[in-house]
Amino acid sequence: MFLARRIVWTLALGLGVSLVSAPAAAQMKVAVVDTQRAVMETEDGLRMQATLKKVFDSRQRELDKKQEELQKEREDIEKQRDVLSKTALAKRVDKWQREMVNLQTVFVEYNKELQKKQSELTQPIFQKAMGVIRRMATQEGYDVVVDKQAVPYVRSDLDLTDKVIQLYNQGAPADAGDKTGKDKTPAPKSAGPTPLTPPAVLPPPAVPAPK
Repeated sequence: MFLARRIVWTLALGLGVSLVSAPAAAQMKVAVVDTQRAVMETEDGLRMQATLKKVFDSRQRELDKKQEELQKEREDIEKQRDVLSKTALAKRVDKWQREMVNLQTVFVEYNKELQKKQSELTQPIFQKAMGVIRRMATQEGYDVVVDKQAVPYVRSDLDLTDKVIQLYNQGAPADAGDKTGKDKTPAPKSAGPTPLTPPAVLPPPAVPAPK
């Protein structure tokens, strides 16, 4: 539900192709990691997704409740259209329309809130996962670690994703070369959480035309 799909860890795909064609390619030790899965399927990643779901469900309930209220208000206005004066009816219709516009604005704001929340929760998990990858690559002698989504094919034995998740959950330290204990690679731009269901644009209540 959540991370960009084309993250290249050490090497751009084009550079990787040129390296493969070099004479030294046969001696190069290469591995791949599905960065998105390595982040989302860690214990921290699963907790993060659960937190986001709670926020999502709460906001969706608010939107659904307000839309139901507007639907009922619209139906009531329709029932009262022959009883209310034209001035009173027009005021109620105008108020209803303003509330409908406000609901659509809130919908946009809530989606932005979800995206921001996801970014805040994902960043530390991503940093730690990158530290685990760098440390493992150093210890096991990998020259290149490429994001799995950046290559069209890779042998299954070159995929280190499960091992990264395991080491992450075991509390593996960050890259030994990083004195702060944190990876400095910025988290990828998020693909965004599942968007909230937008409110239906209801037709406004009818107002009798002036005679």
